[in-house]
Amino acid sequence: MTEVPETLQLAAPEQAISLLLGVIEATAAGPEVEPLAGAVARLISEATATDACFVHVLDDSGTSLTLAGATPPFDEHVGTVRLPLGSGVSGWVAAHREPAVIVEDKPQDARYIAFPALRGEDFVSMASVPMTSELAGLVGVLNVHTRERREFTSRDVQLLLTIGNLVAAALHQARLHRRLAARERAHERFAERVVAAQESERRRLAGDLHDGVTQRLVSLIYYLDAAEHAPHEDAVRQLRHAHELAELSLDEARAAIGGLRPPVLDDLGLAGGLASLASSFPGVEVTVRTSSCRLPDHVEIALFRVAQEALHNVAQHAAARTASVSLVVRPDDRAELRIRDDGCGFDPPPADEHAGGYGLTSMNERVELVGGTLRVSSRPGGGTVVEAVVPLGGTDGGWPGSATADQVGRRDRSFLP
Repeated sequence: MTEVPETLQLAAPEQAISLLLGVIEATAAGPEVEPLAGAVARLISEATATDACFVHVLDDSGTSLTLAGATPPFDEHVGTVRLPLGSGVSGWVAAHREPAVIVEDKPQDARYIAFPALRGEDFVSMASVPMTSELAGLVGVLNVHTRERREFTSRDVQLLLTIGNLVAAALHQARLHRRLAARERAHERFAERVVAAQESERRRLAGDLHDGVTQRLVSLIYYLDAAEHAPHEDAVRQLRHAHELAELSLDEARAAIGGLRPPVLDDLGLAGGLASLASSFPGVEVTVRTSSCRLPDHVEIALFRVAQEALHNVAQHAAARTASVSLVVRPDDRAELRIRDDGCGFDPPPADEHAGGYGLTSMNERVELVGGTLRVSSRPGGGTVVEAVVPLGGTDGGWPGSATADQVGRRDRSFLP
């Protein structure tokens, strides 16, 4: 057994004080998560004479850890290594919020899972502690590793816990700063897209009206003129054609108006709109449960578009038999929209990287712009859940109940937009 010199023990008072001062200085350097985590990892590794230090930060979904800081050469994997809660030693520490120490024979520990990028087989001993703060709760996990066998005493673990809690507060502030910056960027991108979309929508609408409604109205006038001067039988035939053209023009006008803002929202609100939406996907059995209250206009349109995109994904990509849509208004003045399906599922991107297909970027931006959060949970073969939570700040009245999809469908077809 290799004896560890006293100078390498974590609990040496002068080392502890120097380390804590270094951590405080690092936390004051700036609001970015990765530079802070990287600086802390290097400080801890140097001060504790350990061979590697990893700082894993809980992501915004609260379901997995992401490597946010590490000593070289592992710093090249920052942002790419993700550990689900409960998976591996770090995942176990995060799930139980308890320290874990492995002196040797890591592969024999039931909690251990090898992550090739972190080269766990190169290290014999490790200590892992949760990073928590009173304000944010669990923020992440801090790990130190050694190539030689090493005993980590209770004082060592306590010092790592102290450092972890100190870093947790700074990391929490850095995460809040990152979310705020991301929201500001989303606002900027959205403003740019709004301007571009307005012009594109105007061109599309003008084209639709010119090629569809306008041309049919011209034909309608032609048939009406012909009927005016035609014998009785010919006039009846011309009027029949005119009636058909009028109906087609009405359908196209409704479609154009619905593309700008669903009229059913103005007539029945979000609950009725969701019921009407559910009836428009005949290939999937969609059930709808809603709270009977009217929401602010900007919230209703945002949640309606999220449900529309999510159900479109269900119909086009999920190969699902059933889906459910629920809208609940909580006592703490939050609206929660949840769309669940029993389809094939997929591997969603991390919570802070809503990108790629399935309209995740669009849904996420819509929800963020009304002050809410979007969460997508899925796995291959396990279906998908899309959940949007939006603060309301008060509602503007209610109605006596929510409508069924059939009732809304009949009513929606009965009025002229």
